[in-house]
Parts: sequence; structure tokens; C-alpha cells
Amino acid sequence: MKEALINYTLHLADNALILGHRNSEWCGHGPILEQDIAITNISLDLIGQARNFYQYAALLKADGSTEDIFAYLRDAPEFKNCLLVEQPRGDWAVTILRQFLFSNYQYLLYQQLQNNEDEQIAAIAAKALKEVVYHLRWSSEWVIRLGDGTEDSNQRINKAIDELSPFISELFQPASYEKEVGIDVSLLAKDWMEKLTAVFEEATLSIPANPNQHTGGKEGKHSEHLSALLSEMQQLQRAYPDSEW
Repeated sequence: MKEALINYTLHLADNALILGHRNSEWCGHGPILEQDIAITNISLDLIGQARNFYQYAALLKADGSTEDIFAYLRDAPEFKNCLLVEQPRGDWAVTILRQFLFSNYQYLLYQQLQNNEDEQIAAIAAKALKEVVYHLRWSSEWVIRLGDGTEDSNQRINKAIDELSPFISELFQPASYEKEVGIDVSLLAKDWMEKLTAVFEEATLSIPANPNQHTGGKEGKHSEHLSALLSEMQQLQRAYPDSEW
């Protein structure tokens, strides 16, 4: 049970860290200054969530591990994030849609986790939920803006739907450690779809229906994109081991 709790805590942290890093790739490159700042702040929120979960995982593991070791000294097969968050940054439409898909899921998950019997996970989720409410509102508004905007913006968001929809189902397929700690993410699917349907209808978009679903990230089976991301993110720590700021 303890090992499952560690793995689940790392899963939560890895999701937040990897998506936070993807969003950070927009820093200085956003379409306008206000949205450049917005996506950067969301990135910082996610990395802050990751830190809290990593610190708790280190406490549980009690073997000298630290948040830096979890983030910078693990290889791709040791990460437990969903495949959705590791996909390439893409254009603004891809980034917006991914944030919406994930924030919609994360909002429902953290609502559940804030009542978890593990007090530390509950506390982290409750604190992060305030941030996720903003992430979900911001990304929802942008999905509507792109879908119901110009011909070009509509084409871009539809292309993003085609690219990202194969990675949705994994969110709701419980990994072995999720089952062991009593987390049934499949129960979130109905409410998640209701929110997506409402936003997509306002955005004049069609519900994604892609039979070719990709899974495995939660169990360490990742795409080549994660290895490339980690190579960049971990470069300094691996070049100068045990460095501290």
C-alpha cells in the first residue's frame, strides 16, 4: 500500500511537472503579452503543485530522495505522467486545448482528492484546486474564442482536437497503483464529458471521437517526446551533479 501511495503521488507530480514544462516553452513567445504572462503563470502553478507532491513522495519514501532527484534524476520509464501532457507544444491551439482537457480532468480529480483519507494529499489538492479553477476558466474561454472565431482559428483548434483526442481515454483508465489506493478515475468521465460538451457546443466544435487511443504513460511507457523533454529539462543537473541554487 505504501509503494502504491508513493507511485500515485509521483503520478500526480509528474503530470503537473511535465505539463508545466510544456507550458513554460511559451514564455516570451505568447501571441500577446497578456497571454504570454497568463500561460507562464499557469506553468508556475503546475510546477508548484509538482513540488508539493514530490516533497510528500520524498517523505513517504524516506530514503534520501528529494524533489530535485525525482524531477531531474529519473529516466523516462520512471515517470508516470499521462501521455497527453508530454506531447509536443504545438501551436497556440494545441496548448490551449491540452490545458482545457487536462484542467477539466484535474478540477474533478482534485475535488475528489480534497476529501481523501490521506491528509497530505487532501491538503495539496485543496490548495491547488483554487489555481485549477482559474486554469479551467481561462482555457475554456480560449477554446470558445478559437472555435467560434475566424476560419483560421477554427481550423487550428479542430486540428488540435485531431492531434490530442487519442490521448484522452488514458485519463480515465486507472493504473494499478490508482486502484490500490482506492482512486477510480473512471468515475470522473461523465462529468468531464458534460463540461467538454458545453464548451464545445458554445465553440461550435464537434466532440472528439477517435478510436485509436494511446495509453501506457501512467505505467512508464512513454512516447519519444518525453525523452526529448527530459533531456532539455535535466541537462544542467546531469551536467553538474548535486548542484544547488
